[in-house]
Amino acid sequence: MVHPVSSRLPLLAASLMLVVFAMHSMPAAAALPADMQAKVETYKKKLVDWAANPVIVKAVKEANAKGGMVPGMTNGKWDEISETDPLVTGMLATPASKLVKQWEADKGINKLFVRDAKGNMVAGSGKSLIYNAAARPPVKEAMKGKAWNADEIKPDPTTQIKSIHVSAPIMDGGSVIGAMHTAVTAE
Repeated sequence: MVHPVSSRLPLLAASLMLVVFAMHSMPAAAALPADMQAKVETYKKKLVDWAANPVIVKAVKEANAKGGMVPGMTNGKWDEISETDPLVTGMLATPASKLVKQWEADKGINKLFVRDAKGNMVAGSGKSLIYNAAARPPVKEAMKGKAWNADEIKPDPTTQIKSIHVSAPIMDGGSVIGAMHTAVTAE
């Protein structure tokens, strides 16, 4: 009697070889065009510098200490409030947000946000689409302690402008305490 599994081994091996061959035959993910990659690298450096600004570091430390700029805020609640709500206008009037708005005036980017250690919004150039972005790649990657950029151009969820997401950690000493992220406008 032939064992059922051993009789299928040649078929399994052939299938595995086809999968491996197919994977090697697939084109690699497209890299950003050289001019866009250069622009992204410029903004990664700017974000690292901006994230080290004492006004930004102080705002993030304060937000971390009190559990967020708006304790108890959820993405659902954030979505329901308008840009003119006092919670939003108050957050966008802080010294950190004023500084962020100055930086965002550089039209190479189309938004700029500061997040605390939990991914909650601390400051911004406008009302972000979501209050807590902890699960989003720009925040997740920056919280690992290094500048990051996406490898594709696509419409930004907040601005709907074709962009590349870029982020950098906000550091206090040697510790990551938050993230700064932007969308570099693709021209």
